[in-house]
Amino acid sequence: MRNFEAHTPQIRRQMLKDIGISSMEELFETIPDILKVNKLNLESPISELEAQKRISEISKKNKTSYISFLGGGAVRKFIPSAIGDVASRFEFLSAYTPYQPEISQGTLQIMYEFQTMMCELTGMDVSNASVYDGAAACAEACLMAVRINKLKKIFVSNALNPNYIEVIKTYLWAQDIECVIAQDPPDEEFAGKIYSYPQYDGELVKMPEKKGRELIIACVDLSILPCIEPPCADIIAGDYQPFGIPLNFGGAYGGFIATKNMYMRQLPGRIAGKTFDKEGNPAYVLTLQAREQHIRRNKATGNICSNQALTALCAGLYLSLIGKTGLIEFALVSHEYALKLSKGLEVLGFKILNKNFFNSFTLEMKNKMSAGEFLDILKNKGILGGIKYGDKVIVTTSEYNDDNEISLYLSAFC
Repeated sequence: MRNFEAHTPQIRRQMLKDIGISSMEELFETIPDILKVNKLNLESPISELEAQKRISEISKKNKTSYISFLGGGAVRKFIPSAIGDVASRFEFLSAYTPYQPEISQGTLQIMYEFQTMMCELTGMDVSNASVYDGAAACAEACLMAVRINKLKKIFVSNALNPNYIEVIKTYLWAQDIECVIAQDPPDEEFAGKIYSYPQYDGELVKMPEKKGRELIIACVDLSILPCIEPPCADIIAGDYQPFGIPLNFGGAYGGFIATKNMYMRQLPGRIAGKTFDKEGNPAYVLTLQAREQHIRRNKATGNICSNQALTALCAGLYLSLIGKTGLIEFALVSHEYALKLSKGLEVLGFKILNKNFFNSFTLEMKNKMSAGEFLDILKNKGILGGIKYGDKVIVTTSEYNDDNEISLYLSAFC
């Protein structure tokens, strides 16, 4: 067990000497004092039994029975029970990157089928499986465009999810890539331009036409693609949370990137391929291995190292169980509920700001009511009524929000 012991004072002194400093304080002196924690304000120790009881009491304060009309990149969706049963099998749950295909055929097959489904939904030639979430997918897509066009400048539409924009800015800043955020791009040359489909406020707009060698990147809501033509783009990215991933207090979710064959060698994340063994049986392998585990770090196309294949498994299972007909039905029902709710709110004097929307719309307040007051009224009725967006509210519906929930929403303002 000696190898598992904590560092002794002698080991620590040697480590400090090796890096040329004399104390632990000197090691951390670059951190401002205001950010340092000198003492933890902890209560007196308690037993494990007492701790379990305390946690149980605290957990009862959580309210989990709200009716939800939240969106903004994550939405409450129906999830078949079979998904949890299959995904929790130890063969999938404990798996990491399937470096050894001979013992990872199940995981690799799931990845391959997930990629196939993403291509069918987006109309693209190839997809990965996968990256951390929709925000990371958009940022990685921007880096793809930079690598392909050898130009360190990206345009980001300000109609994109604000959280996604912040992640993109961070990724580009770390790579010394110029990031221009605006409603419309200036007349300049960019490696790529990224737009939202639909926009964060729910508006469905046509993707802009391509100019020159720039790559058009579309951040999509996958749940609407069964009923709407995929956007015309070079790269399509997004979050597959609507496909079998619970809200999970904000994560973990999963992001995907799909693109054309000509750009596949710049696609980050894991990519599974299908081949045949020497006996002619189908076999699956990792292909185009361009992560930092496989090649020099500075040549890597991405450094996605967590088991996102598990959430891709959930999405693949969801798509298999729901099927094409179910996807279309859920999308149409969500759209129908959005129309009913928006028309009901208009009757009550609220203004819908969208010209074209699918299952998300932006609501303008009435009679000097603030967005916060509007949402508080609903919350007191057990309804999470939408996302505050400045002085407006973005409302999103899914197949969950039936006529009864819509009636409860509207009755709060009658």
